[in-house]
Amino acid sequence: MTGSGAFADDLGPHKIIEVWEPKLGLEAILVVDNVACGPSIGGLRMAPDVTKEECFRLARAMTLKNAAASLAHGGGKSVLRADPKMPLEQKERLVRAFASALRGESAYIFGPDMGTDERCMAWVKDEIGRAVGLPAELGGIPLDELGATGWGLRHAIEAALAHLNQPLQGARVVVQGYGAVGYHAARFLAGKGARLVAASDSRGAVRNDAGIDPLALAALKKHGKGVAEFDEAQPMAKEDLIAVPCEIWIPAARPDVIDEGNVDRLDARIVAQGANIPATAGAEQHMYKKGILSLPDFIANAGGVICAAMEYHGASQSAAFAAIAEKLRRNTTEVLELAARQDCAPREAAMQMAETRVRRAMATRRWSIF
Repeated sequence: MTGSGAFADDLGPHKIIEVWEPKLGLEAILVVDNVACGPSIGGLRMAPDVTKEECFRLARAMTLKNAAASLAHGGGKSVLRADPKMPLEQKERLVRAFASALRGESAYIFGPDMGTDERCMAWVKDEIGRAVGLPAELGGIPLDELGATGWGLRHAIEAALAHLNQPLQGARVVVQGYGAVGYHAARFLAGKGARLVAASDSRGAVRNDAGIDPLALAALKKHGKGVAEFDEAQPMAKEDLIAVPCEIWIPAARPDVIDEGNVDRLDARIVAQGANIPATAGAEQHMYKKGILSLPDFIANAGGVICAAMEYHGASQSAAFAAIAEKLRRNTTEVLELAARQDCAPREAAMQMAETRVRRAMATRRWSIF
């Protein structure tokens, strides 16, 4: 069915498909937002509480992200309502079934997202041949294993710090959501002299102002433990993570973790959005008025989709990572300079830049809407 209602505008959505198969327990949604620049790329998110609204918002974020990164791809997103920690055999059955249901939807290319990984993309490729973020054995560039999104975040943050005339050396980092994105961002930043001082996951949070070893914390997670079990830091309430003083605060988990109810507690110089839509519109405006530089999601965390798109077109890992560094630095600088000239929030400047690119692409199409 076509897009309608509160989520529709002149950019999209182009197509919405809901998949329901009660015998398998399959309940899933695909939103292809805009394909003016080319077939859409967007991750498959698996979570028991994921909503249609979230899918719409994430699909639009992918349209803007791909356009901002000057990729020949539009934006889309798929969500599967299920527990990603279910038995592997059951998870494989659901992912394969969903992929099969979308076999004919060539306007959408699957990628990994929260709750899915390279192995899931291998299942999708086996079913329909249309996936990115594949295991290396299948010719892919494993995004989570190598840390493509975290690599991009590091370069976006460096560009933002240069804009502020602040050094990365010694900067304190807080990571909300210590998974693949959060870990690699912390690792790459620590390699340049920054210091991880607090982190959280779904089970708890820890803090150590003297510094936390990102690799040691990741090793604990690999053994199935939560960050709160880390012996070299003090446990703390997850909701207090937002108040930890730092130069760089990285939300790398679910949407809307920064909202009107907690943004006043934020004590950071830069918020680098490693997750998609991690802050509400009201919180974004509050950060701008408070003087906190918030790097928009579709600018700061575009490393993963840049890598995925280059993988899809046959590029090497080294070429992909070089492109991520170049594009993230350039786009971050461009957005911050535009925001300064227009005296507006970085998100407003980023939206203007990305939407301009989408509309230019739309103007070249026979049917200009999509």
